[in-house]
Amino acid sequence: MPYVNSQDVRIHYKVEGAGPPLVLLHGFSDSLESWYEHGYVEALKPDYQVILLDARGHGASDKPHDPDAYEMSRNVADILAVLDALQAPTAHFFGYSMGGRIGFALAQHAPTRFASLIIGGADPYQRALAERDEWLSMLRRGMATFVRAWEQQAPISPALRARLLATDAEAMIASRIKSMEHPSFAEVLPTMAMPCLVFAGEADGRYAGVKAGVVHMPNATLVSLPCLNHAEVFFRSDLVLPHVTKFLATVPI
Repeated sequence: MPYVNSQDVRIHYKVEGAGPPLVLLHGFSDSLESWYEHGYVEALKPDYQVILLDARGHGASDKPHDPDAYEMSRNVADILAVLDALQAPTAHFFGYSMGGRIGFALAQHAPTRFASLIIGGADPYQRALAERDEWLSMLRRGMATFVRAWEQQAPISPALRARLLATDAEAMIASRIKSMEHPSFAEVLPTMAMPCLVFAGEADGRYAGVKAGVVHMPNATLVSLPCLNHAEVFFRSDLVLPHVTKFLATVPI
């Protein structure tokens, strides 16, 4: 399996297809495997060099237990390390949930490396959603408790359930602690001059923040998906992908 070393943390990645580089970054507690499971890779690889990462703490990447290892700038460095290894000076980026929040960090720390950003299910304001406190409590009781919370949002596949149960709970706790400390990206939004596609489900607790943030982004398009919650939106690639492919076709590299 291919890895890069990023600040002494090994980051696992995969590459599929050929064409303009497109980075895919998953959500919290997930892994790059879900992009395959829900059909994103199969749909995108005919036209793009699809670059999939396991974020630090997730999947087959290293899993530090120190919260400071999950500072947003380190997640940015991980993505840049993979792009550098692939000799890709510029790429598109598509992140969902935690991956979407890291997209805002890319706009803050490395805007010239990304021709476009696709940000799904990510509130730039880090509002005090009740679930943010609940997640830490559940993780401290073990991954089985956390998985039951996933299953309350939407049915999950046996493969995803197995991946979640195998996750390093201590790494998730460290990542969550640092995430809760991170300030709002409000000051970054007006600087995001690259084309951006932002989408979220209208039944997602993050939706109000997503919608409010787009107003301050100079080159953003918002796609709202009625009746869908946070997990359901990602699972419904049949609804998401037409917007993604149409958007990417308008942004050359």
